[in-house]
Amino acid sequence: MSEEILTFCPLCAGHCAAKVTVEDGKIIKWDRDTESGIPSEMCPPMKGRSNMEISTHPARLKYPQKRVGTRGEGKWQQVSWDEAIDDIAQKLTEIKEQHGPAAFGVGLGEPKGLEFAFGQRLASAFETPNVATPSHLCAASKIAGALYTFGGGIPYGASDAENPPQLIAVWGANIVQTEGAHSREWLRETLKKGAKLIVIDPKRIDIAGRADLWIRPRPGSDGALAMGLLKVVIDEELYDKDFVADWTLGFDKLQQDVKTFTLEDVADVTWVPRAQIEQFARMVAECKPALIRMGNVFSHGVNSLQAARAICILSAITGPSNIPGWDLSVRPAKWTRPGRLMLLSSFPREAEQSLGGKYKWAMMTAYIPYQALTRGMLDEKVKAAIYILSNPLSSYPNARETHAALMKLDLLIVSELFMTPTAAMADYVLPAATTGEHDTTGYWGGPLRAFPKLVDPPGEAWPDVKIIIELAKRLGLGSHFPASEKEAVDLVLEPSGLSWDDFKDKRLLGGTTTHKEPEALKVATPSGKVEIFSEQIRDLGSSPMPVWKELSRLHGGDLSDEFPLLLTTRLEDAYKLTGFKQLESGRRRKPEPTVEMHPDTADSLALEEGEWVYIETTKGRIKQKLDLDKNLDPKVVYASFGWWFPEEPDNLFEWDRSNVNILFDTDLEEPVTGTVEVRGVPCRVSKG
Repeated sequence: MSEEILTFCPLCAGHCAAKVTVEDGKIIKWDRDTESGIPSEMCPPMKGRSNMEISTHPARLKYPQKRVGTRGEGKWQQVSWDEAIDDIAQKLTEIKEQHGPAAFGVGLGEPKGLEFAFGQRLASAFETPNVATPSHLCAASKIAGALYTFGGGIPYGASDAENPPQLIAVWGANIVQTEGAHSREWLRETLKKGAKLIVIDPKRIDIAGRADLWIRPRPGSDGALAMGLLKVVIDEELYDKDFVADWTLGFDKLQQDVKTFTLEDVADVTWVPRAQIEQFARMVAECKPALIRMGNVFSHGVNSLQAARAICILSAITGPSNIPGWDLSVRPAKWTRPGRLMLLSSFPREAEQSLGGKYKWAMMTAYIPYQALTRGMLDEKVKAAIYILSNPLSSYPNARETHAALMKLDLLIVSELFMTPTAAMADYVLPAATTGEHDTTGYWGGPLRAFPKLVDPPGEAWPDVKIIIELAKRLGLGSHFPASEKEAVDLVLEPSGLSWDDFKDKRLLGGTTTHKEPEALKVATPSGKVEIFSEQIRDLGSSPMPVWKELSRLHGGDLSDEFPLLLTTRLEDAYKLTGFKQLESGRRRKPEPTVEMHPDTADSLALEEGEWVYIETTKGRIKQKLDLDKNLDPKVVYASFGWWFPEEPDNLFEWDRSNVNILFDTDLEEPVTGTVEVRGVPCRVSKG
């Protein structure tokens, strides 16, 4: 007997609406839900259908395993859940008594459901401030940039549906490939209404072919390009003079700074012709509303915070209609927000006890950068760690340092769906149930969503939230947690008054948006104005204003005879971050890691398409397969991200053969968020 169940795809933060057919306990069909009116268009790789493969894959972890050989040797003993949880709790208790709670590190990745919030809750109750999350490489700089410029708003979201943008600038974000149906459908409809499109990306991504203007900047120079746009808008007096006079603070200082450089200087740093810089700036000023959609490139460099600030300032001075959410009021839906679930008010995190205490924004938003946690392990300040939703050996920059750090731990616990390079190093590997194998909710990327159970998990796999709750009970922290995963879901829904069955039928809990009355318009900064010059940012340890001298400095390094090319990277659209390399559907689409290069550059190096080549920086060397792209700048190479080889179990699945994170350093950091440079790093490429 078959049953159709409405749900959402969990394989990216977009969570496209899906209709799933289940028969005899198996998912036999995964389609778009075209009937509910919820965005549902599948991504080009159709990753949603991978959920059918995930649920029945023979390589799924099914039972708790305890390491019996040396770390990374791959020798395991199957144990019961009681034995695993009891032993982990005993060892964590001993470490806490001997070294203090901060000796326990928690590593979290992109959420599937409630795992992220409850992983943070475990850290709070245990009283460790050392929780590493992807925030510094995901959205921290963009969110902080908006907050300290115009007091909030979403600097990279869609605009008012009743007043759609006349211009969309997609900057370092391949929204068709890597985001949800809401972005794809919104972009298509907005362009149909006549909006112009600018794409800013060193690679000619799909939507660049539809763009009115494609800008191809030097990787890592986005902040310098933003300063060039500001210069054009200010020098040509394209800014909204009344708004600037009445609603901004520090414009005079910005005027002075843009006099210190020329557009030729900008073109020299960014590799973008002066005419394109001028055209870009004029389009932003003239087409209103203009939405600049910032991607994660604004979280991938030492200049990230100030680059994001420059974009926010550009939006502001060209008129309030360009500020996301300027005249909108959002009434949030009633459900328990992640921040409440994390127990931060009951267990505040002190900077003095944290490995990330110097990163003030990070401390304010309950994370430490990846490199802070690994350094704590190397310094033997962290003795134990648990990783949930995370594969740090493949995903953390400076991968060899990460490997050395994990090797020093007294206790490493990994919750996973499949064995990964990091899981292969663990003392305990705990089999996780994925979304669709239990009733849960998901909050990442918009409204709260219902993810009903579709099928049973394999073997004895548990949902991550259940693992966390049971571990908390054994640690004597049960009073801070709901008794079960079902009660965790009820806790989230409690303010709404909905039962799980009610919410499963409703499917979404989203806020409502209305237009503010003119007298209600305000800016939520200390001055009540858009702060081009921000004392708050200065207090956090960064420049109070984006300035050319800083943003024109490329922290990746200069090209040289030894390293004549610039390395950058991007997410693989066939996979979810570093995961699911076992899936046949992904491997058919992208069977091997590739490094992309201009054909002329390959000819000059006597390299042929399809051969394995070395990519080398000052940090190390890896191998990937050469692919040619005539649209790349001849000085730029694009390497695949997140690669390891599940079919080759030796050497932790050949974790270091093609892992681009081996090539990145973590010594230089953005001082407020902890972001490091992973774009525009000098490299060389040679025969493999």
